[in-house]
Amino acid sequence: MTEAHVSVQGETIPTTGPLTTESGAPVADNQNSETAGVGGPVLIQDQSLLEKLAHFNRERIPERVVHARGAGAYGTFTVTADVSRYTRAKFLSQVGKQTETFLRFSTVAGNLGSADTVRDPRGFALKFYTEEGNYDLVGNNTPVFFIKDAIKFPDFIHTQKRDPYTGSQEADNVWDFWGLSPEATHQVTWLFGDRGIPASYRHMNGYGSHTFQWQNAAGEVFWVKYHFKTDQGIKNFTQAEGNRLAGEDPDFHQRDLREAIERGEFPTWTVQVQIMPADEAAHYRFNPFDLTRVWPHEDYPPIEIGKLELNRNPDNVFAEVEQSAFSPAHFVPGIGPSPDKMLQGRLFAYGDAHRYRVGINADHLPVNRPRATVANTYGRDGYAYDGRHGRSKNYEPNSFGGPKETGRPLWGATSVAGDTGNHAAPLHAEDDDFVQAGNLYRLMSEEEKERLIANLAGFIAKVSRDDIAERAINNFRQADSDYGKRLEAAVQALRG
Repeated sequence: MTEAHVSVQGETIPTTGPLTTESGAPVADNQNSETAGVGGPVLIQDQSLLEKLAHFNRERIPERVVHARGAGAYGTFTVTADVSRYTRAKFLSQVGKQTETFLRFSTVAGNLGSADTVRDPRGFALKFYTEEGNYDLVGNNTPVFFIKDAIKFPDFIHTQKRDPYTGSQEADNVWDFWGLSPEATHQVTWLFGDRGIPASYRHMNGYGSHTFQWQNAAGEVFWVKYHFKTDQGIKNFTQAEGNRLAGEDPDFHQRDLREAIERGEFPTWTVQVQIMPADEAAHYRFNPFDLTRVWPHEDYPPIEIGKLELNRNPDNVFAEVEQSAFSPAHFVPGIGPSPDKMLQGRLFAYGDAHRYRVGINADHLPVNRPRATVANTYGRDGYAYDGRHGRSKNYEPNSFGGPKETGRPLWGATSVAGDTGNHAAPLHAEDDDFVQAGNLYRLMSEEEKERLIANLAGFIAKVSRDDIAERAINNFRQADSDYGKRLEAAVQALRG
């Protein structure tokens, strides 16, 4: 009989033939534990039993604190426009150039076993396996976020998670925080509008959300925002549809993506960027690095630069989706960070989360390691280290031919001045927490407004204290008087 094999990290592993232990010894009996006589107690010398139970106990790693529930797929990114005058990133260097990618979708607040069709932002985390190293673009399906400074992120997420006393998500906690954080008004309007529950991962947009830096070969710097516009069209569920599917089919989005790719219906997105010359940022009418705001298209029109296609499913969800690790600190030459304070915090937090969850060598796993180049570092040892460096030296500088620094930074320098301290972001002429939320509301049709008000009122009505409810409503009132008036009436009707 010919044995079938699978190749994993360069190792050939048989998928048929004799069953063995982890050390390769054949297993004589996988149905009955070894006992002291018929009907006697199990013996500790049954190493096959102990090994199986010990491995089973350790089959799960800590789930992500946020974005725990996810699905993913591999694909390709193809350049469709020449952007070499803006960035020297090689994977963007010429029209027609293709780069392998891995995209993980996710909900934010729920745990690993939660339902797909809940009202929640969706993560849109994209890994480009470029010839200059992996580039991770870690965004969402909304162009903005609830807060503008990473120091508030743990507090925000605590309000979305289970209360330490009740063990449930509490409306009081959610609206107390949002009411005391007016900057959240824009994102909350997005979340409780029609796009708060996408019909599928294939029918929603993705955004880099943050502002990033591009630098060209001449050293010129530009600020950019990424947009991934779904070519399948935007489709959403109502609250009632989302609730029904959450109970009947909690894996709906995950299965929809997998089955579409199995059918050969490969989802695609048109990739666009907004580009701002670096010297325009300081005097722009509002802070262009504020994650709670969008750049109006009339100021910086989106430019199409590429096409993203998903065309291959992971073979193993745990190995390739659960253990996938994304970090916005994974840049390549020609792309870098901006002074966005949320992004600056995430540059540390994402990598650190995976060092805790998966281990210090998480980037050695097949889904995470570079594919078009080879990582060449002096990092050694630690949990799950596979000895890949062999006898090579583990220090730098050395005279044994080890890797050397290039002397060329990946991105351009950012000018800074002033004293250190806990500073709020600099104010621009039109900085305001409510303007863009009001603009978004006024863009909606009457039917969209009615659904938005109903979604918000249904949640705010669950708040136990009148002052928390009123403070929350007042933020929407400041965004638009009609918005606040209708929401107040809807909440009062529900609260009696």
